[in-house]
Amino acid sequence: MFDLPLLDLKDKVSPDEWKIRLDLAACYRLVEDLGWGDLIYTHISAKVPGTDHYLVNAFGLSFDEVTASNLVKVDLEGNILDDTPFDINPAGFTIHSAVHEARDDAHCVVHLHTNATIAVSTLKEGLLPLSQYSCFSLSSLGHHGYEGLAVNSEEKKRLQKDMGINNHLLLPNHGALTVGPSVGDAFMRMYDLQRACEIQLLIQATGAEAIPVAPEIVAGIKKQANVVHSGSTGGQKSWPAMLRKAYRLDPGFAS
Repeated sequence: MFDLPLLDLKDKVSPDEWKIRLDLAACYRLVEDLGWGDLIYTHISAKVPGTDHYLVNAFGLSFDEVTASNLVKVDLEGNILDDTPFDINPAGFTIHSAVHEARDDAHCVVHLHTNATIAVSTLKEGLLPLSQYSCFSLSSLGHHGYEGLAVNSEEKKRLQKDMGINNHLLLPNHGALTVGPSVGDAFMRMYDLQRACEIQLLIQATGAEAIPVAPEIVAGIKKQANVVHSGSTGGQKSWPAMLRKAYRLDPGFAS
């Protein structure tokens, strides 16, 4: 048994930074609870308000060990800015830095390797309009082909081009990525994309002919979602409930 170093940054960072640390740490715990984690791999990053600095998980910690204080602050090159005993996975941050660099609105980036997103992204037909969840994602979806481990800086340019202005990105053979102006928005976009992929695989497993959502309905879903959620995603409405859930799961994330 190896004890983790205990850090306490609550009174050592600005209130704005502490809030985003709480949201991001909660997101890691929720992802773990939903079974979307990948041991110590994959990442969720968030911008520190008013800066060009970003928070990401310490390399070597499982998602249920992430806390607000042990998140690592870095710049776009992945240089560590905190006085911390932890390191980050440079290859893991390559994808995040590419998105943050190109998208000022992408204050949070969620990148996961779930079974469902890997499977659907690798199908030639990709994500199909087979559920309401898929319509949310299809309204703003890009694709970026697999180039191996993300250690080549030249890949960043291609990823940025493939991401464009989309808020969802399928990565064939690899997984998925979502962005948002807040942790809650990016989390909800990943929730919708994950559900869409799970449902598609369930439908396809039956071998029966599916009833797709009509193209005109897919085209209108984005506008309808804005009316229902009073914003671009359900993040504004759902995140407070998700944060409460994270506290119920284990309030230790807030340390």
